[in-house]
Amino acid sequence: MEEITNVMEYEEIARQKLPKMVYDYYASGAEDQWTLKENRNAFSRILFRPRILVDVSNIDMTTTVLGFKISMTLSSWATSSVEEVASTGPGIRFFQLYVSVYKDRNVVAQLVRRAERAGFKAIALTVDTPRLGRREADIKTQLCFFSPPQTSDSGLASYVAGQVDRTLSWKDVKWLQTITSLPILVKGVLTAEDAKLAVQNGAAGIIVSNHGARQLDYVPATITALEEVVKAAQGRVPVFLDGGVRRGTDVFKALALGASGVFVSQSLKTSKTFLGVATLCS
Repeated sequence: MEEITNVMEYEEIARQKLPKMVYDYYASGAEDQWTLKENRNAFSRILFRPRILVDVSNIDMTTTVLGFKISMTLSSWATSSVEEVASTGPGIRFFQLYVSVYKDRNVVAQLVRRAERAGFKAIALTVDTPRLGRREADIKTQLCFFSPPQTSDSGLASYVAGQVDRTLSWKDVKWLQTITSLPILVKGVLTAEDAKLAVQNGAAGIIVSNHGARQLDYVPATITALEEVVKAAQGRVPVFLDGGVRRGTDVFKALALGASGVFVSQSLKTSKTFLGVATLCS
């Protein structure tokens, strides 16, 4: 793998080697996949204005999230339990929570308490999944993890549709604060209006995200929405970004437009699925 020089090349190897159903699940977006492409294309339209003759001999590239140095979040759909993940080492961990996927709030409360007991430091509340997006690649491959599909949609979408709670609203953010003292990041914000509501409802941070363009097509690229959200937050909470990030220059562009940090997921998941964690970390 020494000849691989960037994330896109890892993705291409994964495309060649993984079963089509598996690759399509990781790499595809909703419907026409316009937003999926735009997540990348929007970065390419942002240009640098480099300054010269500046002393760069001592550069600090470290960052923090809510006061913690952190490398990754854990999805609640992970194949390992929160306790198993916590036992692997001393790193700082945040827990990504899908309240909408569980109609029974007791299940949500149990998950949150388990994350607390396992030493997780924050909750990343995903708010942009009232249902799964229409991912046509999954429909064509009849993706199904649970039981044979019975509809024209993908099996996964049909399963989640039966589990999801579509009543999720800002009152649930308030409710979540009553069952945990952990700071809550709201993940899935794309507008100034929702950024202001997130702050008003006690969010400790905002993640600008369109769910990897997998939910609703023809929404803005995250880098396009970032500046609007940052302005609306007015420095009251940190604003982070995910979506479309493939290079260090993309990270720099997001930071220059006001992001406090950047999360990377989809491209790394695709690479890790084929190449494994050790290669991914290298």
